[in-house]
Amino acid sequence: MSHNPIRPWRNIDRRKSRQIMVGNVPVGGDAPITVQTMTNTDSGDAKATLDQIIRCAEAGADIVRVSAPDQAATRALREICRESPVPIVADIHFHYKRAIEAAEAGAACLRINPGNIGSAERVREVIRAARDHGCSIRIGVNAGSLEKHLLEKYAEPCPEAMIESGLDHIRILQDNDFHEFKISVKASDVFLAAAAYQGLADATDAPIHLGITEAGGMLSGTVKSAIGLGNLLWMGIGDTIRVSLSADPVEEVKVGYEILKSLGLRHRGVNVISCPSCARQGFDVIKTVSTLEERLAHVKTPMSLSIIGCVVNGPGEALMTDIGFTGGGAGAGMVYVAGKQSHKMTNDEMIDHIVELVEKRAAEIEAEVEATTEAAE
Repeated sequence: MSHNPIRPWRNIDRRKSRQIMVGNVPVGGDAPITVQTMTNTDSGDAKATLDQIIRCAEAGADIVRVSAPDQAATRALREICRESPVPIVADIHFHYKRAIEAAEAGAACLRINPGNIGSAERVREVIRAARDHGCSIRIGVNAGSLEKHLLEKYAEPCPEAMIESGLDHIRILQDNDFHEFKISVKASDVFLAAAAYQGLADATDAPIHLGITEAGGMLSGTVKSAIGLGNLLWMGIGDTIRVSLSADPVEEVKVGYEILKSLGLRHRGVNVISCPSCARQGFDVIKTVSTLEERLAHVKTPMSLSIIGCVVNGPGEALMTDIGFTGGGAGAGMVYVAGKQSHKMTNDEMIDHIVELVEKRAAEIEAEVEATTEAAE
């Protein structure tokens, strides 16, 4: 939606995968790569969990996962699934009966862990419940909880063990004529996860859920996820992602979108291009960018905004963005609109003015999209 053309050298050829539905959200095939997160409230507290789900959905989450460790959680899940604005994935470990209860409660997808869900017969019971209630399934392999026989066979978690675990459970689902599934092979080690995902991508056409599990805190986890997920996405692998951070789930959604936006795979909200600031800056770049990001967080229309402190790179960056501001001298700078110089603006009035310009342009873009859609119909 930006005024900039798509450049062929920026294209990513996505791996061909089957498409499944998680509630009303398509995953895989030619569907957009979806962003997920997971609640960290007491799952038995429906109100607190729903409040967090709504905040995550407002931040852009397409799908939200909720842990279902006990019957109190699966009882609350009925209200959560009914009131949630996005499909709910029930996270199941150890107790296969919780998966059956979650399906009955309205979960759109059941996440089961091959390392602890139990026997093939228990998996078959989960499959029956999923089929009866229209759920999809995610096979969630994790390096930290592989099956005992695979650890004995391979001596330690390794890509081959993770892939074998996933394919074994794919076979159980397919033998029961169940094909509405996606799969993940997560590890906290970036190299291990990347190797496992690459092998998995070659071995199945199932949609792939990407994640670097237990990635760490806000800073370290963001870096680790950006490296691990970014490289896999660049290779075309991945149909849905979850960034795992020891942080507010809303932050996971934001980081997930930033990863996808940096690769041109999803476009949502204002993409801010800003300099790190230096002695040449004509205004306080760091404070300005922080304020603008907060004040423009409500804008969901894809747009680009450049905020550059001086005229070394400012004009060049502004040529490639929808709105731009470049620092000058004497307490003022230059405003750019659609890549062209427009007018000068004082530093003191610049933030309010930029917010006004972005909101105006967002409204114009939405009107253009709506008119195009109506004409097509």
